[in-house]
Amino acid sequence: MAPFIAAIRFLTIFPLPGKYGTGQDDLAVSIPFFPIVGLGLGVIAWGLSWIFQIFFPPMVTATLMTCVLFVFSGGFHLDGLADTADGFFSARSRKRILEIMRDSHVGVMGVIALIMVVLLKFSSLATLDRAGVMRAVLLMPIAGRCAIVIFMALLPYARPRGGLATLFYSNRSRLAGLWAFFFFTALCLILYGLRAIVVVAFFSVTVLLFAWLCKKIINGATGDTLGAVCELSEAVTALSAILVSWSI
Repeated sequence: MAPFIAAIRFLTIFPLPGKYGTGQDDLAVSIPFFPIVGLGLGVIAWGLSWIFQIFFPPMVTATLMTCVLFVFSGGFHLDGLADTADGFFSARSRKRILEIMRDSHVGVMGVIALIMVVLLKFSSLATLDRAGVMRAVLLMPIAGRCAIVIFMALLPYARPRGGLATLFYSNRSRLAGLWAFFFFTALCLILYGLRAIVVVAFFSVTVLLFAWLCKKIINGATGDTLGAVCELSEAVTALSAILVSWSI
């Protein structure tokens, strides 16, 4: 139970009482629970979207749900996306890129990346009908957390030492990556039936292409790239939901 609580503490801003699940050992073995936490967040988002759509028009609902998805993690993953964009688009050496990514300041490329990803989420949700929004916001947090687990299975840690991600890499498991992929695929099939192949394909291509890019540029992954793949996967899942809705 402690690893599950540790996953909740790490992936969300939910205030849990006490210190249960705060140990580094608990956090290190919490990776298989990331998809479960994503499911919990998705259920909350699903319920909120149902309520919002009773009172607000589609554009406002899309804005509120984009904010909800951001609030779940307190912007933690968006911060990783911004740092990754600043480093990757700096056209510097691998060592310098890693230094830039560790810098707490956000540059122009980081700001652009944040705007584009948030805008893609918003516009995708604003395009969907009522049922489409509810399915998308249920699946988006799951996609993001599953992507993190898969990413850790695909790539080694890029930094020689330091960083919170080293805790997870101490118990790196490719089986956890397979579990996350099949968990995501199963939920897609439940929500979309055979049309789920579109969502799974978009998700898979996004994770694999970004993994290839990280391998090429920094020869691995960091905590920032894990946050980035979470945000990218959420956005692409919302986008692919539009294609699925057109075929219904």
